[in-house]
Amino acid sequence: MKKVLRFLLYLIGIIVLAFILLLLLGTLLDYRPPEIITVYESENPDTLTNQHALSFLGWNIGYAGLGSDMDFFYDGGKQVRTSRQRTLENINAISNFLESNDTMDFMLLQEVDFNSKRTYHVNELDEFKEVLPDYHSFSALNYKVFFVPLPFNNPMGKVRSGLVMFSKYNPSLVERRDFPGQYGWPTRLFMLDRCFLVAYFPLGNNRQLLMIDTHNSAFDDGSLKKEEMTYLKKFILQEHEKGNLVIVDGDWNQNPPGYNDKKFNKASGYENFILKNISTDYMPAYWTWSYDPYHTTNRSLVKPYNPETTATTVLDFSLLSPGIQKDTVFVKDLGFKNSDHQPVLTRVLLNEP
Repeated sequence: MKKVLRFLLYLIGIIVLAFILLLLLGTLLDYRPPEIITVYESENPDTLTNQHALSFLGWNIGYAGLGSDMDFFYDGGKQVRTSRQRTLENINAISNFLESNDTMDFMLLQEVDFNSKRTYHVNELDEFKEVLPDYHSFSALNYKVFFVPLPFNNPMGKVRSGLVMFSKYNPSLVERRDFPGQYGWPTRLFMLDRCFLVAYFPLGNNRQLLMIDTHNSAFDDGSLKKEEMTYLKKFILQEHEKGNLVIVDGDWNQNPPGYNDKKFNKASGYENFILKNISTDYMPAYWTWSYDPYHTTNRSLVKPYNPETTATTVLDFSLLSPGIQKDTVFVKDLGFKNSDHQPVLTRVLLNEP
């Protein structure tokens, strides 16, 4: 009996020591990027004209691991990752869709894995670059953790993931802008470090177009989103005051102003995601929210996808500054087969004199 008790005490001691070492190592290796990282610079950028029509595709690809077969443990489901075969099928399907839309001027992607256990260490950016050889590509990490210990019975492990922008035009500058705010310790050691990716394109007459790829916080109580939205608003208003045009596109993890959706809540099984809409007075007059009001872009991950019962909503859309006119915007319905999000295709006109 004493031997059994001694063994249990040793075992508990080893578990506690391993957990302390995990926190210590996580603290030492915690990804803490500066506010601004220069991703790319060019002395020979392409100049766009004020009467230019531009098209862009926005898509959170769910790291090619959240297809229709998946629920997800952090959203109230049970699964951590899909099979390797299904992951490769998803990557191939996403690649094919991007290639079939290679007339778009820009592609703004979120949740692209570069080297993660959850996607079997496939570099998805390399896969996409192969089918998009005519594009410039830029990326920014927003999830860099050496080991995510959750769930304890099947840890998610190493994650390297982030934002990717493909552009037909050569920008003068691309930056990673770190959003303010963070979770408390030790939670922040294993969570995303949110940011946006901004590319600057000359318009002539000393003005620029800013193309911004954003992915805002999801699993917070609303305080992180508030800090992020305040930071983003200040940044884009300052840029517009300089005479620049601004497009912000991505996964906001919020409903657009005026689009209220109450399906994603604890009563429906969602445990960690609190969905709210952006305030109607968030931006001044003449800024335009661009989204498809007739088709949803994101689905619940409480259970695998069922078109009859799964709750869906709109999280993926654009914000356009004055001087940019929305022409068309529509969601491509892919049945959530290869991602928990649907791609949004938008065409705008730059009509600022």
